[in-house]
Amino acid sequence: MSSLSLLDLSHNYFSDSAPHCLGSMVGLSVLDLRRNSFTGSLPPFCAQSNSLRTIVLNGNHFEGTVPMSLLKCDGLEVLDVGNNVINDTFPAWLGTLQELQVLILKSNKFHGPISTRLKFGFPVLRIFDLSHNEFGGSLPAEVFENFKGMIKTDERDKGEIEYMQPQSYIGFSNVMYEVSVRLVIKSQEIQLEKITTIMTTIDLSSNHFEGVIPKTLKDLNSLWLLNLSHNNLKGDVPMELEKLNMLEALDLSWNRLTGKIPQQLTRMNFLSFLNLSQNLLVGRIPQGSQFNTFENDSYGGNLDLCGPPLSKKCGTSDPSHVPQPLEEEEEDDESYFFSGFTWESVVIGYSFGLVVGTVLWSLMFKYRKPKWFVEFFDGIFPKKMRRPKKRAQRRRT
Repeated sequence: MSSLSLLDLSHNYFSDSAPHCLGSMVGLSVLDLRRNSFTGSLPPFCAQSNSLRTIVLNGNHFEGTVPMSLLKCDGLEVLDVGNNVINDTFPAWLGTLQELQVLILKSNKFHGPISTRLKFGFPVLRIFDLSHNEFGGSLPAEVFENFKGMIKTDERDKGEIEYMQPQSYIGFSNVMYEVSVRLVIKSQEIQLEKITTIMTTIDLSSNHFEGVIPKTLKDLNSLWLLNLSHNNLKGDVPMELEKLNMLEALDLSWNRLTGKIPQQLTRMNFLSFLNLSQNLLVGRIPQGSQFNTFENDSYGGNLDLCGPPLSKKCGTSDPSHVPQPLEEEEEDDESYFFSGFTWESVVIGYSFGLVVGTVLWSLMFKYRKPKWFVEFFDGIFPKKMRRPKKRAQRRRT
């Protein structure tokens, strides 16, 4: 089938492994296998040609690693392998694909850091979704420096909305394939039936990233959505994020961010969704512009934030937030007291007492009332305590 350009088997009940020939068909431009039950490893792609421009395998049971044969797909624009069980490290080598615009690796078993040992590319990448994996380490600043496709240029200021339309319908005037993806937008998973060329998103949520938020994010001035929630990020919220003047959704919740919320963020005029909840932020919540529209849910779990929209007023202490003695400290005091009472000392003391008691008991039966024994107990129980008993004996006599 050398003339086949579009193969769409999505939303069916296909199972077992995908035939390897699917990835090596000579004229194939679009391969869509999403929402099936395919298993096994990913087929080798572009084995005989480099015609593939869209590969969508989302929602199957593919496992193994991302095949290196993708390097031969020079014209690849969309790669979506989300919601599988792929177990691999971050495929940084995909950055050499000069046409790649959409990379979705979400909900797999990817792990390790975002390696930058290779020259980090992705020059035209606009959708970058690594959410719900096991990535860790810090977020290297150079990763975002190379996302040139997320930087506004004069060519993108024309005001016209354009959509991604791969040439998957060559020779068929009535066949149209629209690239669609599922993204989490403002805490809701949404199916985007069309992808506009101005839609730029970074979703690194639900991983194990740590360290600080890179300030180089400020250069991505056409970024539309930024989600770094559910990680271990710490440090301040960078005031430089104010330069993301096209950002509509910012989610930094469930991290360990500290310090105050920068007043400069109120200059983000397009921001319609903000979630800073479950961090360690302090101080007065900034007011003005879009910040006047956000409600309590945007700040919940930050016990030291104050001011509207929260009910806690600044300059007053929250009686529900009284420092309590740490359980560890109390346990330390007890452990210090009982530190000498190890099991060895208890056994030794018990054995010694048992030997002494046995010797005394045997002497009592052997000599009946040893003089020293009687004198010892006479010292404990004085004669005055025994007088009433003697008088009682005399009266009986």
